[in-house]
Amino acid sequence: MKTISLFTISAIVFLFLSARAQAADGKTLYQANCIKCHGDDGRGVTKLGKKLQVRDFTDPEVWNTFDDEDSFKAVKNGIKKDGELIMGYKLPDEEIKAMIDYMKTLVKPPSPSPATTNTASARP
Repeated sequence: MKTISLFTISAIVFLFLSARAQAADGKTLYQANCIKCHGDDGRGVTKLGKKLQVRDFTDPEVWNTFDDEDSFKAVKNGIKKDGELIMGYKLPDEEIKAMIDYMKTLVKPPSPSPATTNTASARP
């Protein structure tokens, strides 16, 4: 009886860990699907990125122009650019969401404005 219980518990733990290991890895998916246009840093300064005029995903203001649903639809269904469909990946929804979540990590914090960083020079 103890042997069966130990075996059952071991099997459950193994299945749980296997499922977690197979969960979508946004960074790996991004590197496999997005890097040609958006670059490894998300700025879009690759040859193809410049040609397609892709957005700079390190810019926080860019992320304010659309929401997660818009991002998901663009990756899944594609975007027409000069009559040509770009993206439109036939990936599972979970993987697309993982890529978008990873892309959000590429955002650089906004730089402080000069007025707030150089207050000493503003005094008479």
